[in-house]
Amino acid sequence: MTTEESNRINRAGVRFTIVPRGAYSLAESGMFGRGERRGDWPGSGAYAPEEGVLRLAFLLDDLRTPVGVALVQDGGGVHGSVSGLDPGGDVGPVRDQVARMLSLDGDGAGFEAVGARDPQVARLLAAAPGLRPPLFASPYEAAVWCVIAQRWGTRQAAAARERLSREFGAVVDAGGVGTAVVPTPAQVLGAESLPGLPAVKQERLRAVAQAASEGMFEPVAIRDGDPDEVRARLRQVNGIGEFAASLIYLRASGVTDALVDGEPRLAALVGALYGLAGPASPEDLAGIAESWRPFRTWVAVLVRAAGRRLPELADMPQPAPAPRPRSAGRSRAPRPPGVSPLDPPRTRLALIG
Repeated sequence: MTTEESNRINRAGVRFTIVPRGAYSLAESGMFGRGERRGDWPGSGAYAPEEGVLRLAFLLDDLRTPVGVALVQDGGGVHGSVSGLDPGGDVGPVRDQVARMLSLDGDGAGFEAVGARDPQVARLLAAAPGLRPPLFASPYEAAVWCVIAQRWGTRQAAAARERLSREFGAVVDAGGVGTAVVPTPAQVLGAESLPGLPAVKQERLRAVAQAASEGMFEPVAIRDGDPDEVRARLRQVNGIGEFAASLIYLRASGVTDALVDGEPRLAALVGALYGLAGPASPEDLAGIAESWRPFRTWVAVLVRAAGRRLPELADMPQPAPAPRPRSAGRSRAPRPPGVSPLDPPRTRLALIG
């Protein structure tokens, strides 16, 4: 798209509005998981608290069209300003995808009803008013991030994703800020090499791109499928292990009521929050989470993201990582304490299996 076309679209005001059903805070989404100024959005983009603007840049679900969106919130809802569409392009798919990314694509009013049943959830909702799980733009973008971030810290992984996006993807306007979008599957597959990535990550990224071109990362199929079957299918993609499959399922599809288990930090927080003698066992967690339905995933994210805002959990130490089996002839380091598919992806996702 030329600068003239981009300016024409901006002047024409390609916009949309999402009216949340239930409490919602754009600021909580933008600052998800940390108190730092820039926030930690799971994808390309950033929140500017001084402006109250969340800027996003992502591929539409067709995995061909890059767009930029600037979001603000007022009493009338969440308003998005879009760039990257062709003149006369349909803004509906952008709106729908942003709604999923912000967990605004369903009726969230029942989330508050969970707090009415469960006093501990009510405390968390009061500590983080309007917090809903912010998601990756798509399962494909989550998979790309998982592959790039394996065995790297966030800064190194983010720099590699930025370079990859600028060299092979597109740069779109997101509220006046040029922001790079990850390459499409076709762009990844068409590149002779992917600079900045070791050979094994290039191979795995191509495997992700090939799987995406075959429909592996279709968000509705992932969201509505049997959780075990979905994760098993995702693990068939080279480079997607157990942790990455869970991250894609929980943080990119829009699922709201999947039970999250096998996650040490969540178990420790739930145990302390509900007065157990130690971390919640899988049986404890399953029983407690019955009162969280139909928002078990949302409540798990709420516990992880807002638990430290409660005085009794503020200084709670990280639990020791659970031991992991070793493959024959190959040594794997344990997952770092507290690393979870529920968290903002700023930890070393390298150690995810």
